[in-house]
Amino acid sequence: MKGLQLSHDGGRRPGRRLAAAGATGAGLAVLTVALVPVRGSLSLASIVLIYLTAVVIVAATGGLRLALAAAVASDVLVNFFFVPPFHTLTAENRDLVITLAVYVVVATTVSVAVDLAARQRAAAARSGVEAALLARITEAPLEERPLRAVLEHVRDTFGMTGAALLERDAGGERPVAVVGEPPSADPTLSAPAGEHLRLVADGPPVFAADQRFLTLLATAAARALQAERLASEAARARELTEIDKLRAALLAAVGHDLRTPLAGIKACVSSLRETDLELTDAQQAELLATVDASADKMSDLVENLLALSRLQAGALSVHPRATALDEITAAALLHTPPPPGRAVDVDVPDDLPPAWADPGLLERVIANLVANALDAGPPGRPVHVHARQEANVILLQVTDHGPGIPADQRERIFAPFQRLNDHTTHHGLGLGLAIARGFTQAMNGTLTPTDTPGGGLTMTLTLPTAP
Repeated sequence: MKGLQLSHDGGRRPGRRLAAAGATGAGLAVLTVALVPVRGSLSLASIVLIYLTAVVIVAATGGLRLALAAAVASDVLVNFFFVPPFHTLTAENRDLVITLAVYVVVATTVSVAVDLAARQRAAAARSGVEAALLARITEAPLEERPLRAVLEHVRDTFGMTGAALLERDAGGERPVAVVGEPPSADPTLSAPAGEHLRLVADGPPVFAADQRFLTLLATAAARALQAERLASEAARARELTEIDKLRAALLAAVGHDLRTPLAGIKACVSSLRETDLELTDAQQAELLATVDASADKMSDLVENLLALSRLQAGALSVHPRATALDEITAAALLHTPPPPGRAVDVDVPDDLPPAWADPGLLERVIANLVANALDAGPPGRPVHVHARQEANVILLQVTDHGPGIPADQRERIFAPFQRLNDHTTHHGLGLGLAIARGFTQAMNGTLTPTDTPGGGLTMTLTLPTAP
């Protein structure tokens, strides 16, 4: 809780004490100068009460020691200037001596009472500050209570220049977290924070009463450290779990999708090498075409895996430039022709403004979207590719008329190895849409699935226009 600072003996404390002592002496001198001319019209009791009021004021503002000094000094001044015989430290009768003695006792008692009340008020104020600060620190859940924030509270509350949490191991103590200046060998504040942990702070000295509050803050710091470590371990465990799931999915998918084209290639090559098997030219051409198609599938598989690894490693190279969408769409369809009996209806005007994109990545995105739409749509319905401009963006929509995907599962299709439409015939590894979205986001674009009117799924690719 910044702005709330507990009292401490700072470097300016001796100077403040000297200033308070000087002000007290000057005040008593001024008061004496003002009362001497009228001492004939005032009783000694009135003068004593006036000086007593001054002592009370000193006790409330300057502390007990200064008030006691003021009580003794004022008693001397009363005796010297207001008790006959004047300008001596003697009294002409016993009653005056008793009055001076009682005055000193009363002034001392009042000073002690005033100082005690001031200390109680300060303790109450301190307790309020401590309670408010601890409430602010502890009101948040452990996982939302960072260790650095607790150390900042310690530094700001006690007016320190730096705070740190130290952990002891076989090599000695080492700082776990530091705020402000690094910890010194002899810190101003030190409190145990748990097993092998210690909270330290450097700066001006503080009252011993603050040690209890510091211990509470040290405990809060230890809990914050424990929460951060537990959160880190949980994140690591989740990461390992995801890696295990990804590895299992990868092995299962590759085991299926890699074995199928390999088996086709093996069977075709074995047939071609069989000397006893007489094959016609057409049969040989069909076997070679099968080998070629299977090799293309394996090449696409390896390319998808490499693309996914670059995306997950953050090593994807993006070189955006002004790109004609109609040319990239034609290139994508040329390298990914539809299977026999399927058609792609393209409506990408050649007068659209160029998109700001990486041509190679954009071609791959469009090819993957079209391949996914061909896989999902029924044989008798074409896939539609339509593009238009809206404001400062280019929209390209790839529409199929397949079964569609429920709204609550649409984000799953962009995860690697997710194949929701298992009723289709060409699943692949389930990487196409994951790579398409990753490439799109790398080009500062978006890829959004929506329902196709009449049934199906529409993928909308949004890219900024070239500047």
